[in-house]
Amino acid sequence: MIYSYLGPAGTFTEAALLQVPSARESERIPAANVNAALEMVRSGEADAAMVPIENSVEGGVSTTLDAIATGDALQIMREALVTITFVLAVRQNIDSIDQIRSVSTHGHAWAQCRGWVESNIPEAEFIPASSTAAGALGLLDEETTHDAAICSPLVAEERGLKILRTEIEDYAGAVTRFVLVTRPGPIPAPTGVDKSTVILPLAEDRPGALMEILEQFVVRGVNLSRIESRPTGGGMGKYFFSVDVDGHLAQERVADALNGLHRVCPNLRFLGSYPAAEGISSSVDAHNSDEAFSKAQDWVSGLRERLTS
Repeated sequence: MIYSYLGPAGTFTEAALLQVPSARESERIPAANVNAALEMVRSGEADAAMVPIENSVEGGVSTTLDAIATGDALQIMREALVTITFVLAVRQNIDSIDQIRSVSTHGHAWAQCRGWVESNIPEAEFIPASSTAAGALGLLDEETTHDAAICSPLVAEERGLKILRTEIEDYAGAVTRFVLVTRPGPIPAPTGVDKSTVILPLAEDRPGALMEILEQFVVRGVNLSRIESRPTGGGMGKYFFSVDVDGHLAQERVADALNGLHRVCPNLRFLGSYPAAEGISSSVDAHNSDEAFSKAQDWVSGLRERLTS
């Protein structure tokens, strides 16, 4: 197996990838950005890519949501959760936070440490980086100008960076969710604690359009664990919805919801069913169980057998 991931080495994304047992003994290729990591899979240069999709503080990672919603089809095979903590790494000639004039990091990391920055170095300029590791590695490059970087403790330690402060995140215990993406293929078997992800383009901007989508889940007792709207780029009012549901395609209520969704969103994109990392299943009412759906289908089939030709 060849894996691509949002690099460089030492990112939280690589930590997520290392949760995949086969990845530890396989080739791992860091990519400059999420799109590059996914394009390696689409082109066949990599068998799978690990990319961030959601953060417990900032919500969905828009770059990933957009990249997997368009282009050649992809499939989510599994997810991984990584608890996030940040350190403030600085150049060797920096001894005090009062000397810091600029800080580089990824936008999501900046958002998770904004409160600490505003309280401790309010005048510091934010220099966006493609990843937390990229901002940290810039401290070793004489051509870059930022004084400090917000990054993971791992990349700072591995690169021998000077750490001025630790645990600077605003929310202790923040978690980022990552997904392992491949080209379409066999769907992992249900484990009993699973998720499914679908992309639902809004056919037209009109009253009740979103409700028409949501009711497909509600009437079948399918719980939504995440729903986010993203612009399609086709003009104001043009959106698609990225949705995670509790459940697996093999379960009758989920399959029936997809049937209903296909009627109202014929261009929907199914991104797969896969094991949920948290291992917590949502409760299902008796009338939404597989048995209840099977009995209902058998009953209707019996009625149809009485139809005259």
